[in-house]
Amino acid sequence: MNKKLLVFAVLAMVGGTIARADIVEQILVKVNGDIFTKTDLENLQVQAVRQRGQAVDLKSEQADAQLRKALDEVTPQLLVNVVDDMLIVQRGRELGYKLTDEQFKNAVESIKRDNKIENDEQFQAALKQENMTMADLRRNFEKQMIRSRVEQNEVFGKVGVSEDEARKYYDSHLAEFTTPPAVTLREILVAVPSDGKTINVGKDDDAKAKAEQIRARALAGESFEKLAADVSDSPSRSNAGLIGPISVKDLSPDFQKLVASMKPGDVAEPIRSTRGYQILKLESSTGAQTLPFEQAREQIGDRVFTDKRQAEFLKYLEKLRAEAIIDWKNPEVKKAYEEGIAARAKGVTK
Repeated sequence: MNKKLLVFAVLAMVGGTIARADIVEQILVKVNGDIFTKTDLENLQVQAVRQRGQAVDLKSEQADAQLRKALDEVTPQLLVNVVDDMLIVQRGRELGYKLTDEQFKNAVESIKRDNKIENDEQFQAALKQENMTMADLRRNFEKQMIRSRVEQNEVFGKVGVSEDEARKYYDSHLAEFTTPPAVTLREILVAVPSDGKTINVGKDDDAKAKAEQIRARALAGESFEKLAADVSDSPSRSNAGLIGPISVKDLSPDFQKLVASMKPGDVAEPIRSTRGYQILKLESSTGAQTLPFEQAREQIGDRVFTDKRQAEFLKYLEKLRAEAIIDWKNPEVKKAYEEGIAARAKGVTK
């Protein structure tokens, strides 16, 4: 879809008409005195609709309805995120966080390296293509840096996982730390020639007889590995017939039953498969193994920490909102914001 048409359509849907440059910017909300405008929202809506990969046919009769639906889906969470970001950045500035010239210079150089930009002229051209100035880029970097420092110092750095919490998680999630039974096999395949439609009984009997002879040679003491390398029709012959380790649950029911009756070193009778006759030797088997708590402790800490961090961060945002002066100038936008807050409370984000 033509991007310019999409921008025009979204702006038209939001405001009815595109505001002229000489019209005063419409403020939608003030957060502790900082403003968020109609143009700010429109820009975020355009980005969000594009990121969702939603194609809207502006020539269709359903274009308006499609755009309205897309905007209704993205706007509530956009507004929640905007207010959260404003509150976090304000808090960071209260704490004295700011982006230094050296930090910004390093960030720019990193962008140049990652995008193979060789000089300042190319970099400026890239910014222009994104409709962005160097000042815009710096503001974005500073907001990201401030947010990261606030999150780490005010929330994440204070979140820990106690031994009791780790133990409870381990006891209630043992399956996460348990490796299922597994086997390591060697195979020899005697393929049965086929046209894919019919079975040649004579060729099938010959293949079965050959497989039985090969098994007899293995039972008589010949090296199974050498036999696999010499006579197997399976690609595994290049590895002396080795297969695995394989989780037992990934085997077919028939193979599971067969393996369950074998001991390491056993060579099973030939089994008819879709490829022909397979002779299997059980190399080794391991039962289900549960990682001890002490060895699983780090994994547990990471998993519990992630959940706790998210919960504590949401509490922190609620605290910032409760202490803030949020002055809504547009009742419809306020309603969308409240929908976003309600969805977050239910653990749902669109």
